[in-house]
Amino acid sequence: MRVIPSELQAKLDSGVTTLARAWIIQPKTGAAIGFTEHDGDLVVEGVLCRADASFSSGELDSSAGLRVDSGGWSGALSADGLTEADLAHGRYVGAKVNAFFVDWSAPTNVVELWTGTLGDVRRTETAFEAELKSPGALLSAPLGRMYSRFCDADLGDARCNVNLSAPAFSGAGAVTALRGTRRFSASGLAEFSSGLFARGLLTWTGGVNAGASSEIVSHALSGGAAILEMLELNAHAIAVGDTFSIKAGCDKSFETCRARFSNQINFRGFPHIPGDDSLQAAPAVGAVHDGGAR
Repeated sequence: MRVIPSELQAKLDSGVTTLARAWIIQPKTGAAIGFTEHDGDLVVEGVLCRADASFSSGELDSSAGLRVDSGGWSGALSADGLTEADLAHGRYVGAKVNAFFVDWSAPTNVVELWTGTLGDVRRTETAFEAELKSPGALLSAPLGRMYSRFCDADLGDARCNVNLSAPAFSGAGAVTALRGTRRFSASGLAEFSSGLFARGLLTWTGGVNAGASSEIVSHALSGGAAILEMLELNAHAIAVGDTFSIKAGCDKSFETCRARFSNQINFRGFPHIPGDDSLQAAPAVGAVHDGGAR
């Protein structure tokens, strides 16, 4: 049950209110930042909530029981608040978000409306849209393992045991030509076979995006140069001369695990599990039906 402070309840009962919404974001590392829709800065719960940014909260869905509550949140990116670089580097992944109603004439009169975490964040050059998830989302997280033909380990982790630092699976290069906002040619990778770095991870070591990482969608060779395409845009535009390190990727199939990494002994999937094709197979015409395998 939500408890409203008596001073705030008196304001509500009077019919004339001085209420504004405020939000506080607490990332997993670093200091909390706050924002308010009021036209002046407010200190809420000891955090300065800035008014010099445009933020809008969508409908917050809240219900009793174990259903996952959710909502939406959008706003502008600014140098003093949420920046595209911070979002691109994942600083606010899983950050805690608290939404408040606050009496701007007496900011100590405050009531918490909602609490949750930041989910998926979609960003553009000047704004962002974020998904808000309630703590109940943790109850819907999958537990245990699922039976699948594909591996459920992450390439290079303790269950996989592939050494991604080995020269055969890692490299370094530099951007030599731009082929779009997410696609470019690179030097330094001519000795690697086409497709090795598809679904791999690229980390920028030089340029304005230094320190940021990007998943690779495709990797091909053309005239001795590697052609790489990133899954998402970086916080800043890439430029010719930007340097990076890169590690191999995996499509999680048993064939790739065996042929590319010789790691089939550590494959964490079930490649021989029957599929729908086996379940729906009809008896073969003219075959011997003795109960054996087809």
